[in-house]
Amino acid sequence: MKALILIGGYGTRLRPLTLSIPKPIVEFCNRPMLLHQVEALLQVDIDEIILAINRQAASLEPFIRDSCKSVLRERDVKLTFSYEDDALDTAGPLAQAAPYLLANEESFFVLNSDIICNYPFKEMLDFHLLHGHEGTMAVTKVDEPSKYGAVVHNDQTGLVKFFVEKPSEYVANRINAGLYIFRPSILRRVQNKPMSIETSVFPAMVQEGELYCMEFKGFWMDIGQPADYLEGVRLYLAHLSEQKSLALKTLPDLLGNVMV
Repeated sequence: MKALILIGGYGTRLRPLTLSIPKPIVEFCNRPMLLHQVEALLQVDIDEIILAINRQAASLEPFIRDSCKSVLRERDVKLTFSYEDDALDTAGPLAQAAPYLLANEESFFVLNSDIICNYPFKEMLDFHLLHGHEGTMAVTKVDEPSKYGAVVHNDQTGLVKFFVEKPSEYVANRINAGLYIFRPSILRRVQNKPMSIETSVFPAMVQEGELYCMEFKGFWMDIGQPADYLEGVRLYLAHLSEQKSLALKTLPDLLGNVMV
């Protein structure tokens, strides 16, 4: 099974953290951001991870390969770079990476690279195979849905009934979590040009009854901007505390959840 991670360019939204360090290898709780997703994907027998990246950022490839080497060294997982000559938004990269994604007839994961959470990949895959339709979207509950894509769905089946990107009025407090599984048939809906999966692809899938969602519990954060990055760190450390993780240190001079 394959996974496509949408990396994009230099991560200008995350400045100043990305002024001297490429976004995928910015440290998040002692590990490059990208490694959190890569390690989670390895738990669901992924055999190839494809990174969609702007060609202007091609100089990042050696840094990214070196960062991933530690977790991929003992696993038979291929790391592939799919370069975009122009910024292709969130749907165009699927068309650009189609030769890799169509190497077999399996469904594949698509991830926004800015998402940090307790990745529910195994549960998503089980749900996707169960409903048998074209797409599965992970959704989560937030207090302020206007910054994201709001999702109205059937509580029993998960069928998405309505989806609106960054609504100006309240629609729902379940939002698109930026984690997907698609069947290869989705590639007929995308073109190799700047194109948004949220506004150009999902509406048609909803109308045809081909988009389902799975709500997951636990922490979630889009850490694409500095303030959200800091909140993501807080949520991640709180999650480790709830899990009684040995990664947290408890010393007399330390207050709160601390990772050293």
